[in-house]
Amino acid sequence: MRIVCLIVFLFSATLAGAQEVMTLEDAIAAALKNNYDIRMSRNDSASYAIDNDYAWAAFIPRVNGTASKVWNVNEQKQELQNGNKPSASGIRSNNLQAAVNLQWTLFDGLKMFATRDKLAEFERLGSLGVKNQIVNSVAAVVTGYFDIVRQKQQLKAIEEQISINEERVKLADKKLSVGLGSKPELLQARVDLNAQRAQQLQQRTLIAQLRDNLSQLIGFKTGSVYEVQDSIPINTTLQYGDIRNNLEQSNPGLLFARKNIDIAQLTVKERKAELLPTLNFNSAYNFSETRNKTVINSFTTLFNQNKGFNYGFGLTVPILNGFNTNRLIKQARLEVQYQQLTYENQLTKIDVGLSNAFKDYELQKQLLQLEEDNITLAKENVFIAMERFRQGVSTYLELRDAQQSLELSYNRLIAARYNTKLAETELMRLKGDLVK
Repeated sequence: MRIVCLIVFLFSATLAGAQEVMTLEDAIAAALKNNYDIRMSRNDSASYAIDNDYAWAAFIPRVNGTASKVWNVNEQKQELQNGNKPSASGIRSNNLQAAVNLQWTLFDGLKMFATRDKLAEFERLGSLGVKNQIVNSVAAVVTGYFDIVRQKQQLKAIEEQISINEERVKLADKKLSVGLGSKPELLQARVDLNAQRAQQLQQRTLIAQLRDNLSQLIGFKTGSVYEVQDSIPINTTLQYGDIRNNLEQSNPGLLFARKNIDIAQLTVKERKAELLPTLNFNSAYNFSETRNKTVINSFTTLFNQNKGFNYGFGLTVPILNGFNTNRLIKQARLEVQYQQLTYENQLTKIDVGLSNAFKDYELQKQLLQLEEDNITLAKENVFIAMERFRQGVSTYLELRDAQQSLELSYNRLIAARYNTKLAETELMRLKGDLVK
C-alpha cells in the first residue's frame, strides 16, 4: 500500500511540474486573437472598410430596368358622330411595357467627393478604434496576469508563515512535555496555524477565480489550468517628459477623438453642397406593346408597338425647402464644435491621468525600495525571535509579534510591487505604447 501511495504521489508531482507556464507575452498573443472586445472592434472596422471599398460607386450612373405585363377584360360603349353607338363586353387586350433607365449625376455641389472622403475617414476611424480597444484590452490582461502573480506571492508568504507556525507548535508541544511550557501557549500556536491554513485555502480559491477572469479576457475556456510566472518585472526608468512628449500623436483615444472632428467637418461640406444645383444626365430605352383581341371602332388598332431611345439633361435648383438645409448646416457645425470640445476634454483628462499615474509610479517605486529593505529586517527579526523562543529566553508573544510584523511586511512588499506595475502599465496605456 505504501508503494502504491508513493507511485501516486510521484505521478501527481510529475504532472504538477509539467503544468504549462503561460508567459505574459503568451497571454497577450491569445488576447489579440481571441478577446471578444477586440474581435467586435475589428468587425466594426471591417464594416467601415467595406463601405470605403464601394466609395467609387457614387461617381457612376444608376441604371434600373422595369417591366410589366397587364391583361385587360373591358366593357366598352362609344357614340360616334354618324349616330352609331357600338358597344361590346368581354373585350380582351394585353399590354407589355419594358424600359431601361439611366441617371448619372454630373454635379451635386461636390457632395459626392465629400462623401468619398468621409468614408475614407470612417475606415481610418475604425482602425483607430481597433488600436484603442487593443491597448485597453492588453492593459486589462497585464493587470489580470500580474494580479495572479501577486496572489501567488501572497500564497507563498502564507505558506512561509505556516512553516513558522508548525515549528511553533512543535516547540510549544516539546516545552509542555518537559514541563517548561504552558497549555495555552500550545493552544494559541495551533489556533494561529489553523488560521494560516484557512488563509491558504482562501488564497488558492482566489487564484483560481482570478485565473478564470484572465481566461475570459484571453479567450480560454473557463476552468483552464495553467501557471503564470512567479515574478513581477518592473521598468523603473520611465520619465514623465518622454511619456508626455507627442502624446497627442500616440494616444489612441485622442487620435480617435480627432478623427471624429475630421468626419464632422466633412459632414458640414455635405450639407453645404445641398445648397447648390444638381445636374443629371438622363437616358432611357423604352418598349411598349399593346394587343387587342377585338375592337368596336374600326379606327382602333389591334396591335400597337413603340420602342425607342431617349436622352437629355436635368437640372434641379434648390430654391426653398423650408430652410431645412440651413438647419442641417447649423446642426453639422454644432457637431464639429461638440467633437472639438470632446477632444479638448479628453486631452485634459489624459493630462491629469498621466500626471497622477506618474506620481503614483514614483511613490510606489520609493515604497518598493523601502519594503525590500524592510522585509530583510523582518525575516531576521523572526529568525532571532524563533531562536530565543527555542532556547527559552523569550515568550511566544514576542515570537508572535515578530511573525505578524513579517506578515505585514510581506503584504506591503507584494502590494508595492503590484501597484508599481499598475502605475507603469497605466503610463504605457496612456502613451499608447503598451502594444507595438
